[in-house]
Amino acid sequence: MQANKPVPLIFELSSPERRGYRYPELDVPETPLEDLIPKEHLRREAPKLPEVSEIEVVRHYTGLSRLNHGVDVGFYPLGSCTMKYNPKVNEDCARLPGFSLIHPYQPEETVQGAMKLMYKLQNYLTEIAGLTSTTLQPAAGAHGELTGLMLMRAYHRDRGEDEQRKEMLIPDSAHGTNPASAMMVNYKVREVPSDARGGVDVEALRKMVGPQTAGIMLTNPNTLGLFDENICEVAKIVHDAGGLLYYDGANGNAIMGYVRPGDMGFDIVHFNLHKTFSTPHGGGGPGSGPIAVSKRLQEYLPGPIVAKNDDEFFWQYPAKSIGRVRSFYGNFGVLVRAYAYIRSHGAQGLMDVSETAVLHANYLMRKLQDDFDLPYDRHCMHEFVLSGKRQKANGVRTLDMAKRLLDYGMHSPTVYFPLIVDEALMVEPTETETLATLDAFVAAMKQIAKEAAEEPETLQQAPYLTPVRRLDDALAARKLVLRWTPSS
Repeated sequence: MQANKPVPLIFELSSPERRGYRYPELDVPETPLEDLIPKEHLRREAPKLPEVSEIEVVRHYTGLSRLNHGVDVGFYPLGSCTMKYNPKVNEDCARLPGFSLIHPYQPEETVQGAMKLMYKLQNYLTEIAGLTSTTLQPAAGAHGELTGLMLMRAYHRDRGEDEQRKEMLIPDSAHGTNPASAMMVNYKVREVPSDARGGVDVEALRKMVGPQTAGIMLTNPNTLGLFDENICEVAKIVHDAGGLLYYDGANGNAIMGYVRPGDMGFDIVHFNLHKTFSTPHGGGGPGSGPIAVSKRLQEYLPGPIVAKNDDEFFWQYPAKSIGRVRSFYGNFGVLVRAYAYIRSHGAQGLMDVSETAVLHANYLMRKLQDDFDLPYDRHCMHEFVLSGKRQKANGVRTLDMAKRLLDYGMHSPTVYFPLIVDEALMVEPTETETLATLDAFVAAMKQIAKEAAEEPETLQQAPYLTPVRRLDDALAARKLVLRWTPSS
């Protein structure tokens, strides 16, 4: 395997008088800049721009793009992030002129097709969640969390219990956004321990709930990739105490069509359209985190929501709406992609997605269980967590193994999460990979485990074949360099 060649910085390609274009001489009188721009705003000296030809510019940026890793380039088993392949038909649909060229200020009668899509997507997500109503406004999963907790707060306030119910219960295996979102709504976070099988410790939960409990935030399956066998009991305990249940939908890829969060007892569900429903993911967005709610919460939903009267679609605000949480109507292009994904699969297709994702995860887990520690030896759902404790004893950390995997052209799994597993490696293969890709991952991980046992120093210096070798992560975090400045 050959190392990738570094891409020269565009300033390094610069040569005096080299040009991409040469403009013709002016055929009109030239106006002095001083007459167009106030003198104090004029540059004192010419900018130091690279002097390059068009082909050099094209090759430079094309070369940079080839250094990026993504689902269109290679395997991306990033646990709990569901980095699945994005079908290109979704992209084609989002680029249809009737969707891509409309404006949110257009009159309702001119965008009925777009509103119909949003109306139907609301209904699809409501059905998949097993709840009553959905808003498409939140722009990401964490934004959906924040919105859901604001609804919870509004519900308790309406009942005169807001000042009393100040505690949010969150399992120790939860996503980090859960406690962060709860703190933003001014809830006090209390951590619920896991039991020996990786689920919520029911007896500990029973002792923690009370009149101070606003609700509990969890995902099922959880971040260990395990389905909580006591979820109905958990729901009863929280509801009996007057609290509500919030479902973190980041792991929804495991359950579509097989079980609905509403049927488990959840009152609020957020969907990561950029995960479960295969819209582009990463690089800062755009994302989408719609939330579905039970009947008791639908009147608090942020508006506007698309409603239908005969054959006409219109915007409607719920009776006790908490107001907008997003400009206009959410990330519409993402909504189009998710709608196309759902329609192209249909009900049975979505079930097949979850079934295949679960099958792939269990296949990998069983193939690798002899080479790494397996903290919870039970059937997993869409993802599973290994531990590098065995390799750590030999001087090899999980980070070393993650770096080494880059040399095999694969992105690493999520590392050091969930926090309750020492040296965690969190693997989510998704449903979109082939058996050959899964076997290649197994072979790479087995080779890495072998190297960790026989030549740990190899892993400690990895990666070797990437454009940039191992970075000093601590130094990079402390001394950020956000732009490149030419030396002369």
